[in-house]
Parts: sequence; structure tokens; C-alpha cells
Amino acid sequence: MPTTCVKRAFKYRFHPTAAQAAELSRTFGCVRKVYNLALAARTEAWARQERVNYNQTSAMLTAWKKTEELAFLNDVSSVPLQQTLRHLQAAFTGFFARRAKYPRFKSRKKSHKSAEYTTSGFRFRDGKLTLAKMAEPLAIVWSRSLPEGATPSTVTVSQDSAGRWFVSLLCEDPSVKPLAATDTAVGVDAGPDHLLTLSTGERIANPRHERRDRVRLARAQRELSRKAQGDGANRRRARRRVAKIHAKIADRRRDGLHKLTTRLVRENQTIVIEDLSVRNTAGNRSPARAIGDAAWSQFRSLLEYKAAWYGREVIAVDRFFPSSRLCSACGTLADGMPPNVRTWTCGCGTTHDRDVNTARTLLAAGLAVTVCGAGVRPQRSTPGGQSATKQETPRREP
Repeated sequence: MPTTCVKRAFKYRFHPTAAQAAELSRTFGCVRKVYNLALAARTEAWARQERVNYNQTSAMLTAWKKTEELAFLNDVSSVPLQQTLRHLQAAFTGFFARRAKYPRFKSRKKSHKSAEYTTSGFRFRDGKLTLAKMAEPLAIVWSRSLPEGATPSTVTVSQDSAGRWFVSLLCEDPSVKPLAATDTAVGVDAGPDHLLTLSTGERIANPRHERRDRVRLARAQRELSRKAQGDGANRRRARRRVAKIHAKIADRRRDGLHKLTTRLVRENQTIVIEDLSVRNTAGNRSPARAIGDAAWSQFRSLLEYKAAWYGREVIAVDRFFPSSRLCSACGTLADGMPPNVRTWTCGCGTTHDRDVNTARTLLAAGLAVTVCGAGVRPQRSTPGGQSATKQETPRREP
């Protein structure tokens, strides 16, 4: 059976010239305009109980370009404009399949600035990337090399709120292959104090990346709050300073999570986690800052796609499973367990550390999936993850 290569996106920073920055900014604006126009047209048709598909919006785009009001759409490459119509089609497909909410309009100030180019919209030769409507290649900072012989199939250019420019190259990576199978399995308990507690007893401290820049961030936010409301230059500069601090924090957090998830995937064949409801947990004011800094959702996403790459298994135990109150030695369920109780003694005489016991209980519940199976997905739809411990009684047909 032929093996399929994994498609990976390699993201790099680049420094555009003034002309390139202006061209890309125009492209971002046109992409947003076309998306909103197409969404408005499809919404109006939806109100009339009609369906509009991608081909019809593509014909609309051709007509819009011929009008005097929207003639500026001809000044940028047509490839990103067509791609944003495909993205809108994918958004409606998810909506009709009940996987997502109804698509929303893109805001000029808040929406993500990006444009996607397919092979007809860029040229990649000798390690130099040149986009359509540009005479010079992008000055990319090649922080790592692309896979040998790789040719990008899609290029996405973006600018974050801190003003940094990025280019993402999607290409096949033949180096990503399933790892040799092992018999090791680990249960993982996430928490605000310790980022992770493993069933082996190992504790991984929460780096608290936000705490390092908390004073600088608070000062920058106070300065921003003093600026007059509107789109003035002073407020834009103050907003940019806040965004740069947030970007540094996010970069450190992402780097740490990448290293941690790669280690867990390489060392273990099966990884059992809990299907946490981050939104409900962060609603409590006390641990909300630590939980947000821990980035549990990002940790899970990274863990799942890397496990799928390397032939590992991630099992998500249902969030209502009483993992912290269940004795990992005898299986007795304790009556109550307030959050401030960190150690407790079971009736069998075993004294438990709350986090370690939770990780071991999760591991036992997750391994039960490989024996009896679990037919209920976790609360959040995840690729590659399985749900455990919440079984449903099959309905009998009348």
C-alpha cells in the first residue's frame, strides 16, 4: 500500500519592502471586501430560501470587477479573491453540516489579515518566493529549511496585530512517518499550578509566561486606555505596543507547548487526557488567569495532530468522570473533594496526591477503551481523539 505524505505548513517571518507592504495591504482589504460581499449575497438568498454556491459567487466577482464602484478589485491578484470565496463555501458547508455557526462578516479592525495564494499566484524558484503583482521576491527569514525537494502548493501571507509579517508554505513532508510502536502509556492531568501531572508521578511546572511581562503589559494597557477613542495615530501606536507584548507571551507559550507535546508523543504510545471545559473553568475569576496562561486547548490541539502524524493514540476521558475522587488503588469513590484538598487518604489506607491520583485514574479509564471501546465522542469534536467512560445505553426499537 503506498504511503501518503503528511502536508505541513512551514511558517516564516519576512520583511516586505514599502511597495510590497502596500500591495499586500490592498490585497487584504480586497479579500475582506469580497468575502463580505459574497456573504451578504448568500445571506439575502438564504432569506429568500435560495441556495448560492461557489460558482455563483465566482460569477458575481467577475461582475463586481466590471462596476465602477468595485473596479479597484482589478488592482490586486485574482487568486486570493477566488480563495476567499472557497473559504466562504467551506464555512457554509460546516454550517449546513451543523459543525459551525453561521459565517460572520469580517471587520476592518478586528479580523485576521491574510491572503492565500495557490500555485498560479506565486513563483518559488531557488529558495526565493515571488507573489503575483510583485517584481521582487519576499525577504524571508529562513529559520528552518523546507523538506528536501519540497514545492509549496499553497502560500498564505498574513500580518498579526503586532505588525509582524508572516508567510506560511504548505508542502508535503516525507520525513513525518509513524514512530516505532511501544507499550508505554501515560495519563495526563492538567492544572493551573502545575501545567501537567503525569501518571508516573512527574510534575511539569507551569512556566506562567504571562507573569514575566505582567507589569509591562499593565503599563501599556493603561497608556492605551488614556488615548482618545477613535483611529488616531497615538491610539494606534499604543495598541501596537500592547499587541507586541501579547505576541511575545504567545510565542514563548507556543514554543514550550510544542516541545512538551513532541516529547509526550515520542515517549508514549497512548496518551490519556481529560476532556476539560476550559470556558466553564475559566469563568471562575480566581484561577482564570493561570488557566488562560496554561493554554489547555492549544496543548490538546498540538498533542492530537502530532499523535495522528506519528501513529500514536490520544484518548479523551469524559469531563464528568470523577477522576479526582476515585482511588487509583482500590477504585473506591470518595464522597466529596473540595478544590483546596490536595492530598487525601482512602479507606484502603492509601494516601494520594490529588493530581497524581487523577492522572493514574485517567490512565486506567483510558486503557479500558482499548479493551471494551467507547462509543461516545468527547464534548468537543476533535480529530484523532476518542472518548472514554461515558457510555450510552442503546435504544430499543419499538
